[in-house]
Amino acid sequence: MRGFIFDLDGCVWTGDVLIPGAADVLALLRSQGRALTFLTNNSRARAATMQAKLERLGIQAAVNEVLTPLEILGRMLDTHVGPASRVLAIGGPELEAAVVDGSHSLVPMDRYREAQAVVVGNDFDFSYERLTAASRAVAGGAAFLTPNLDPRLPVEGDDFLPGCGAIVEAVAAAAGLRPLVVGKPEPPLFELALARMGLTAEDAAMVGDSVDSDIRGARRVGLTAVFLAPKGGLDGVAHYMVKSMSQLRRLLETYTP
Repeated sequence: MRGFIFDLDGCVWTGDVLIPGAADVLALLRSQGRALTFLTNNSRARAATMQAKLERLGIQAAVNEVLTPLEILGRMLDTHVGPASRVLAIGGPELEAAVVDGSHSLVPMDRYREAQAVVVGNDFDFSYERLTAASRAVAGGAAFLTPNLDPRLPVEGDDFLPGCGAIVEAVAAAAGLRPLVVGKPEPPLFELALARMGLTAEDAAMVGDSVDSDIRGARRVGLTAVFLAPKGGLDGVAHYMVKSMSQLRRLLETYTP
């Protein structure tokens, strides 16, 4: 394998704490000259924010080695809605900024019927008012997009926060329609990661802890899938399954293609 794509939450860090052994695995791959990309479904951060967090935790990374769904949100709106579309954004300020940076405009909550698209991210201030506006806009014909469908966000202490998918499902249930997913497991982010590394899928592997987002998405585009499953998992889901980053390091040290 000439390149590796790593999920961040649950693989490199949990909350603000590095996963044990993650730094050693990444340093080993760097020393071997392997290309690296960090691919997260985070709907509340841009690449520069994630790169700064990696650096703060002692992991070397360049901004162009980090991808989030927000990096391609504007392009997806162009493709599926049209240029300069009017968007109701349910999520954090980073989501709103990604819409505007993509040359689209934001629709205020009380004018939701003007929206041509609704983008739903992880909204820490989600309310019944926002649920009503978003679901009515989607039911009324607005395109429905989301960075991801991940139901949980892992945090320290083997705990979690409700993820973007939990909010999206509420909107989908009320609107009676399913969203277009911008991030994993859909192909665009994987394909962009490969393009940036200058590799084909046959030359790269994805390391992730989510079967639905990481493993199935990786296999769909032809990547070798490595499932990080501390509590174990179903055989055959991924090409390789490891219970720790230390086990992954041992696999990398002995791997012969």
